[in-house]
Amino acid sequence: METSHTEIGGEALKPGFALAARLREAHLAVDACYQCKKCSSGCPLTFAMDLLPDQVIRLALLGQEDLVLRATTPWVCSSCETCTTRCPNGIDIAGVMDWLKEEALRRGYAVPQEQVSRFHQSFLEAVRLGGGRLSEPLLLGLYSIKSGKTLEKLKSGELKEEILLGWELARRGRLRLRPPKRLKGAPEIARMFQAAQERP
Repeated sequence: METSHTEIGGEALKPGFALAARLREAHLAVDACYQCKKCSSGCPLTFAMDLLPDQVIRLALLGQEDLVLRATTPWVCSSCETCTTRCPNGIDIAGVMDWLKEEALRRGYAVPQEQVSRFHQSFLEAVRLGGGRLSEPLLLGLYSIKSGKTLEKLKSGELKEEILLGWELARRGRLRLRPPKRLKGAPEIARMFQAAQERP
């Protein structure tokens, strides 16, 4: 008796279960998905995605690691959580997209959206350094350094304009220049980041 296959892009896919199992271990079970496609129909960024959110979930269920980890979809996702909110079975689809980004980075996959990846890493680093809270000036500084365009902006005068804009926003109370108060659970958050880095 032949094993049943699902096709995508004209190619037969052999189902596997490792990816879905790892998502379950990360408390991101996707098994309850019955492909109603509410996530995709509500997503405002499908025009820029190579795979629709429902296809990412389906491929994850089928264990198609290479396809989902090479996809641009997780990097295009803005984590607005519209998909998660619309899911009738309570699947954290935005959480799955975040996990796929981290997994792709951890396993050395080429990132299709370099600037998005740098922002993602800068955001997490700012939260880690802020003890669980986000400092916007720190985030902007880290992103500026990671983007590798600081010198270019300095030469063009763009950096000066950004600093003046930041000062004006701070003067009007729209931007906090002081670092945020650390959370009481900051040591626990530090341990979470450490555990994530040590994950095999």
